[in-house]
Amino acid sequence: MKLATLKAGGRDGTLVVVSRDLVTCQAVPEIARTLQAALDDWERSAPQLQKVYQQLNDGTADQADSFIEMECHSPLPRAYQWADGSAYINHVELVRKARNAEVPASFYTDPLMYQGGGDAFIGPCDPIAALSEDWGIDLEAEVAVVTGDVPMGASIEQAAQSIRLVMLVNDVSLRNLIPGELAKGFGFYQSKPASAFSPVAVTPDELGEAWADSKLHLPLRVTLNDQLFGKPNAGEDMTFSFAQLIAHAAKTRELGAGSIIGSGTVSNKQGNLHGSSIANGGVGYCCLAEVRMYETIEHGAPKTPFLRFGDSVRIEMLDVTGASIFGAIDHEVAHYHGRKE
Repeated sequence: MKLATLKAGGRDGTLVVVSRDLVTCQAVPEIARTLQAALDDWERSAPQLQKVYQQLNDGTADQADSFIEMECHSPLPRAYQWADGSAYINHVELVRKARNAEVPASFYTDPLMYQGGGDAFIGPCDPIAALSEDWGIDLEAEVAVVTGDVPMGASIEQAAQSIRLVMLVNDVSLRNLIPGELAKGFGFYQSKPASAFSPVAVTPDELGEAWADSKLHLPLRVTLNDQLFGKPNAGEDMTFSFAQLIAHAAKTRELGAGSIIGSGTVSNKQGNLHGSSIANGGVGYCCLAEVRMYETIEHGAPKTPFLRFGDSVRIEMLDVTGASIFGAIDHEVAHYHGRKE
């Protein structure tokens, strides 16, 4: 089943069921007006949404409209909980190596995680807005899951069963603000602005064999200024599964339905800078910081700039037939000119 949220309908948008081929959709106010409402009552709403989904795929739906990704908000325009992990230890190792620091042994057994701002996500086709290029604007292409209710102290098995939906995320980072914040010893805040999620969220069963062990085993494609920048496999080198990340988040608190848990930047092990880029036969990268780390390690300083106003970023995942699963996160980087009403 595939679900999306159209911007029309107020701050939390309008829930629509989307056909498998992302061509048609149908609003379902009689089932749930918003995705959060559907998640709050999942046992009742999911079978009804599934029925609409089947009708859309069969061509028997009597209220189908064209599905237009540009009209979408993030599936959850705001969420009660957005927590992002760092499940790809290769990414962490590169960060540490670039500054001649060791990775603590605990990082291999206990996930890193930060709590992001869930009050105002940006739409998948909306600009990445910032006040200054000097902040070091970076993309971070990731996979994320949406949970049902999760009890405190949930087991990994319980955590796996709580996964309701899967989607993609661009966890925007302001790299030049991070060092100063971390030096205070209290974590990220200003350096982590609004994130964006794929137009469509899908149930795990929709992913078939690609969804295994609470991981998504498909390449995540990142295009930067119309050039393929990365295509690492999201299921490879993922030290912690989504079930493990959810269990970590729920160790000392309950998670409410609609909580979003991110994977962290997808990153595959691939040797050195010369062999890691797409141009040199590698799988590339899901963030600019990673290629800058390789450059620092091999040349003593980074050469690749962070994002500039006018740059474009596209994040997408294709199935084995080449069809888009989630639709595309498709941004331009822009100067912030105030809140749109």
